[in-house]
Amino acid sequence: MRQDREAEWKRLLLAARAGDEGAYRVFLSDVSNYLRGWAQGGLRRAGRSTAEAEDIVQETLIAIHTRRHTWDPDQPVGPWLHGVGRHKLIDSLRRRTGHDHLSVEAFAEVIPAPAAASDLAEGDILNMADSLPERQASIVRSIFVDGRKTAEVAATLSMSEGAVRVALHRALKSLAARFGKDSSHAH
Repeated sequence: MRQDREAEWKRLLLAARAGDEGAYRVFLSDVSNYLRGWAQGGLRRAGRSTAEAEDIVQETLIAIHTRRHTWDPDQPVGPWLHGVGRHKLIDSLRRRTGHDHLSVEAFAEVIPAPAAASDLAEGDILNMADSLPERQASIVRSIFVDGRKTAEVAATLSMSEGAVRVALHRALKSLAARFGKDSSHAH
């Protein structure tokens, strides 16, 4: 992790925690660009196609949003981000393989993610989901609040797993545009 990137992320995240929405948008935009390359690398190390990287990035951004209160300002941001991302990458690999056990030696250098989100974070997700079309809102609530698997949500809503993933991706993209990602900012 470059020291200047770490310092900038820390500055932005501290400002975001103090209520600066612009800083939060810039933080999420920069982090999403970084995570995209990181997720692609993780998928390649696992012998997988990098086509799943964007889904991992979007799920990681939602997790970062819901768990941002768990970051300790006295600690670097990078290892915390990697911990959250590592869990989302492993979850994605498990979903695709159907196995509960994966060899994660390639990710051993990453610090584990923090504990589950608080009720406030769950409330944030519910409030954000309310701004989506009903089917997308139902998918976001089912996956991120109820912790259901894509296959369960697909069966409940009489959709294919692929259609659920597409709807989830569109919902996350919409939420990122509305609540976090500033498309005019480029890094």
